[in-house]
Amino acid sequence: SGMGPDCPFSGEKLSPVLAVYRARDFDDACRIVGEIYSYQGAGHSVGIHSASEENILRLGLELPVCRVIVNQAHCFATGGSFDNGLPFSLSMGCGTWGGNSFSENLDYRHYLNITRIARRIAPREPSVDEIFGDYLARHDR
Repeated sequence: SGMGPDCPFSGEKLSPVLAVYRARDFDDACRIVGEIYSYQGAGHSVGIHSASEENILRLGLELPVCRVIVNQAHCFATGGSFDNGLPFSLSMGCGTWGGNSFSENLDYRHYLNITRIARRIAPREPSVDEIFGDYLARHDR
């Protein structure tokens, strides 16, 4: 039931060991997963088997994860699949949550040298409100 360094099963396991936590409801499950990610795993991925688009979206918005695996075998789907659109990989970027510089699955594109030609274009400078309006409204600023 605990999380953190004194509860080693709450951390990442690269072995055939499964840790199971009991949650009262979806809110409690989100809290538990959030606490686990505060210890280890931030930025990686979360899996959900659900028909509730609200719950699926909530995971992506509230948890520090780069992938939300929906109605799939998480252990296989995270590494990419022909039927989920993620590139095949054994290295999953965890973004700045996990101390990485990228947040997608590492694939061949990360090894390509790409030259971009940049020319001046007509600027379109968004206002502060266009960029931060929703955030500022939510946080009374």
